[in-house]
Amino acid sequence: MGKVVATITTSVDGYVTGPDAGPDAGLGIGGERLHYWVFGGPWSYAEEPTGDPDPIDKAFLDDSMAGLGAVVCGRHTYDSAGAWGGRNPWDRPLFVVTQRPEDQPDAEKGFTFVDGFRDAFDRARDAAGDRDVCVMGGAETIRQALSAGIVDEFVVSVAPLVLGGGTRLFEGFAQDIELERTEVIASPWATHLRYRLVR
Repeated sequence: MGKVVATITTSVDGYVTGPDAGPDAGLGIGGERLHYWVFGGPWSYAEEPTGDPDPIDKAFLDDSMAGLGAVVCGRHTYDSAGAWGGRNPWDRPLFVVTQRPEDQPDAEKGFTFVDGFRDAFDRARDAAGDRDVCVMGGAETIRQALSAGIVDEFVVSVAPLVLGGGTRLFEGFAQDIELERTEVIASPWATHLRYRLVR
Protein backbone atom coordinates (compact mmCIF):
# COMPACT_ATOMS: atom_id res chain seq x y z
CA MET A 1 0.00 0.00 0.00
CA GLY A 2 1.03 3.57 -0.62
CA LYS A 3 0.50 6.40 1.86
CA VAL A 4 -2.62 7.18 3.84
CA VAL A 5 -3.36 10.86 3.27
CA ALA A 6 -6.01 12.69 5.31
CA THR A 7 -7.08 15.87 3.57
CA ILE A 8 -9.64 18.57 4.30
CA THR A 9 -10.30 22.30 3.84
CA THR A 10 -10.87 24.60 6.81
CA SER A 11 -11.48 28.27 7.46
CA VAL A 12 -8.83 30.24 9.32
CA ASP A 13 -10.86 29.72 12.52
CA GLY A 14 -10.93 25.94 12.04
CA TYR A 15 -14.39 25.26 10.61
CA VAL A 16 -14.92 22.72 7.81
CA THR A 17 -18.52 23.83 7.21
CA GLY A 18 -20.52 26.95 7.83
CA PRO A 19 -23.51 26.97 10.21
CA ASP A 20 -26.51 24.76 9.37
CA ALA A 21 -24.68 22.37 7.02
CA GLY A 22 -26.54 19.28 5.89
CA PRO A 23 -28.05 17.33 3.01
CA ASP A 24 -30.30 20.18 1.92
CA ALA A 25 -27.84 22.97 2.75
CA GLY A 26 -24.48 21.68 1.50
CA LEU A 27 -21.61 23.16 3.49
CA GLY A 28 -23.95 25.49 5.36
CA ILE A 29 -24.20 29.25 5.43
CA GLY A 30 -21.18 30.63 3.57
CA GLY A 31 -19.51 27.23 3.52
CA GLU A 32 -19.12 27.10 -0.26
CA ARG A 33 -16.43 29.77 0.14
CA LEU A 34 -14.19 27.07 1.64
CA HIS A 35 -13.90 25.52 -1.81
CA TYR A 36 -13.41 28.59 -3.98
CA TRP A 37 -9.92 27.18 -4.53
CA VAL A 38 -11.37 24.07 -6.21
CA PHE A 39 -13.45 26.06 -8.69
CA GLY A 40 -11.25 29.11 -9.19
CA GLY A 41 -13.53 31.52 -7.38
CA PRO A 42 -17.12 32.05 -6.31
CA TRP A 43 -19.68 29.32 -6.90
CA SER A 44 -22.92 28.27 -5.21
CA TYR A 45 -25.10 25.23 -4.77
CA ALA A 46 -27.79 26.95 -6.84
CA GLU A 47 -25.80 26.39 -10.04
CA GLU A 48 -23.37 23.82 -11.40
CA PRO A 49 -19.80 25.10 -10.79
CA THR A 50 -18.15 25.95 -14.10
CA GLY A 51 -14.88 27.62 -13.11
CA ASP A 52 -11.39 26.21 -13.36
CA PRO A 53 -8.96 26.27 -10.46
CA ASP A 54 -6.09 28.72 -10.35
CA PRO A 55 -2.98 27.10 -11.93
CA ILE A 56 -1.40 26.77 -8.47
CA ASP A 57 -4.47 24.96 -7.10
CA LYS A 58 -4.74 22.83 -10.25
CA ALA A 59 -1.15 21.66 -9.84
CA PHE A 60 -1.88 20.85 -6.19
CA LEU A 61 -4.99 18.86 -7.18
CA ASP A 62 -3.18 17.03 -9.98
CA ASP A 63 -0.36 16.08 -7.61
CA SER A 64 -2.89 14.84 -5.04
CA MET A 65 -4.59 12.65 -7.65
CA ALA A 66 -1.39 11.22 -9.14
CA GLY A 67 -0.92 8.37 -6.67
CA LEU A 68 -4.53 7.98 -5.58
CA GLY A 69 -5.89 4.44 -5.39
CA ALA A 70 -9.04 4.75 -3.24
CA VAL A 71 -11.03 7.28 -1.22
CA VAL A 72 -12.84 7.17 2.14
CA CYS A 73 -15.37 9.83 3.11
CA GLY A 74 -18.09 10.25 5.69
CA ARG A 75 -21.80 10.13 5.00
CA HIS A 76 -22.20 13.80 5.91
CA THR A 77 -19.70 14.75 3.20
CA TYR A 78 -21.46 12.50 0.70
CA ASP A 79 -24.87 14.01 1.53
CA SER A 80 -23.60 17.61 1.68
CA ALA A 81 -22.06 17.19 -1.77
CA GLY A 82 -25.40 15.99 -3.12
CA ALA A 83 -23.75 12.62 -3.80
CA TRP A 84 -21.71 14.48 -6.44
CA GLY A 85 -24.67 14.34 -8.78
CA GLY A 86 -24.97 10.58 -8.38
CA ARG A 87 -21.55 9.72 -9.83
CA ASN A 88 -18.20 9.09 -8.13
CA PRO A 89 -16.06 12.07 -9.22
CA TRP A 90 -12.69 10.43 -8.51
CA ASP A 91 -12.80 7.48 -10.89
CA ARG A 92 -11.34 5.43 -8.03
CA PRO A 93 -13.12 3.20 -5.49
CA LEU A 94 -14.94 5.43 -2.99
CA PHE A 95 -16.06 4.06 0.37
CA VAL A 96 -18.65 6.03 2.33
CA VAL A 97 -18.73 5.56 6.12
CA THR A 98 -22.36 5.44 7.19
CA GLN A 99 -24.65 4.14 9.91
CA ARG A 100 -27.15 3.32 7.16
CA PRO A 101 -25.35 0.96 4.76
CA GLU A 102 -28.74 -0.29 3.56
CA ASP A 103 -29.02 3.02 1.62
CA GLN A 104 -26.38 1.69 -0.80
CA PRO A 105 -26.81 3.31 -4.24
CA ASP A 106 -26.61 1.27 -7.44
CA ALA A 107 -23.14 -0.20 -7.93
CA GLU A 108 -22.57 1.52 -11.27
CA LYS A 109 -22.62 4.91 -9.51
CA GLY A 110 -19.26 4.07 -7.97
CA PHE A 111 -19.99 4.34 -4.23
CA THR A 112 -19.72 1.60 -1.61
CA PHE A 113 -21.51 2.26 1.69
CA VAL A 114 -19.76 0.71 4.69
CA ASP A 115 -20.83 0.51 8.33
CA GLY A 116 -17.86 1.81 10.32
CA PHE A 117 -14.65 3.68 9.62
CA ARG A 118 -12.24 0.78 10.16
CA ASP A 119 -14.08 -1.49 7.73
CA ALA A 120 -14.24 1.29 5.14
CA PHE A 121 -10.52 1.95 5.52
CA ASP A 122 -9.60 -1.74 5.28
CA ARG A 123 -11.63 -2.07 2.09
CA ALA A 124 -10.09 1.08 0.65
CA ARG A 125 -6.59 -0.16 1.48
CA ASP A 126 -7.28 -3.45 -0.30
CA ALA A 127 -8.76 -1.66 -3.32
CA ALA A 128 -5.85 0.79 -3.53
CA GLY A 129 -3.19 -1.91 -3.82
CA ASP A 130 0.17 -0.14 -3.83
CA ARG A 131 -1.40 3.29 -4.39
CA ASP A 132 -2.47 5.92 -1.83
CA VAL A 133 -5.65 5.97 0.23
CA CYS A 134 -7.21 9.40 0.69
CA VAL A 135 -9.35 10.00 3.77
CA MET A 136 -11.36 13.15 3.11
CA GLY A 137 -14.11 14.89 5.05
CA GLY A 138 -15.91 15.29 7.06
CA ALA A 139 -14.40 16.28 10.33
CA GLU A 140 -15.49 13.13 12.17
CA THR A 141 -13.94 10.88 9.52
CA ILE A 142 -10.65 12.80 9.70
CA ARG A 143 -10.66 12.56 13.50
CA GLN A 144 -11.27 8.81 13.35
CA ALA A 145 -8.39 8.32 10.93
CA LEU A 146 -6.01 10.36 13.09
CA SER A 147 -7.16 8.58 16.26
CA ALA A 148 -6.58 5.18 14.63
CA GLY A 149 -2.94 6.08 13.98
CA ILE A 150 -3.12 5.13 10.29
CA VAL A 151 -2.42 8.54 8.71
CA ASP A 152 0.98 9.12 7.12
CA GLU A 153 0.29 12.58 5.72
CA PHE A 154 -2.17 15.26 6.81
CA VAL A 155 -3.06 17.94 4.26
CA VAL A 156 -5.02 20.99 5.40
CA SER A 157 -6.13 23.58 2.87
CA VAL A 158 -6.85 26.82 4.72
CA ALA A 159 -9.31 29.13 2.98
CA PRO A 160 -8.80 32.85 3.69
CA LEU A 161 -11.99 33.44 5.64
CA VAL A 162 -13.40 33.34 9.16
CA LEU A 163 -16.74 31.53 9.30
CA GLY A 164 -17.45 32.11 12.99
CA GLY A 165 -19.53 28.94 13.30
CA GLY A 166 -20.25 25.54 11.80
CA THR A 167 -18.46 22.22 12.20
CA ARG A 168 -15.05 22.47 13.87
CA LEU A 169 -12.39 20.13 12.54
CA PHE A 170 -11.04 19.16 15.96
CA GLU A 171 -14.18 19.48 18.10
CA GLY A 172 -13.73 17.10 21.05
CA PHE A 173 -10.40 15.75 19.77
CA ALA A 174 -7.99 15.31 22.70
CA GLN A 175 -5.19 13.23 21.20
CA ASP A 176 -1.64 14.63 21.08
CA ILE A 177 -0.18 14.30 17.56
CA GLU A 178 3.13 15.74 16.46
CA LEU A 179 3.40 16.98 12.87
CA GLU A 180 6.31 17.97 10.67
CA ARG A 181 5.42 20.51 7.99
CA THR A 182 6.80 19.31 4.65
CA GLU A 183 5.21 21.72 2.16
CA VAL A 184 3.36 25.03 1.95
CA ILE A 185 1.61 26.02 -1.28
CA ALA A 186 -0.12 29.40 -1.41
CA SER A 187 -2.66 30.41 -4.05
CA PRO A 188 -5.10 33.33 -4.18
CA TRP A 189 -7.84 31.07 -2.76
CA ALA A 190 -6.09 28.84 -0.19
CA THR A 191 -2.91 27.93 1.62
CA HIS A 192 -2.24 24.20 1.32
CA LEU A 193 -0.27 22.80 4.26
CA ARG A 194 1.19 19.31 4.01
CA TYR A 195 2.35 17.58 7.19
CA ARG A 196 4.05 14.28 7.92
CA LEU A 197 2.92 12.59 11.13
CA VAL A 198 5.85 12.07 13.47
CA ARG A 199 5.75 8.66 15.08
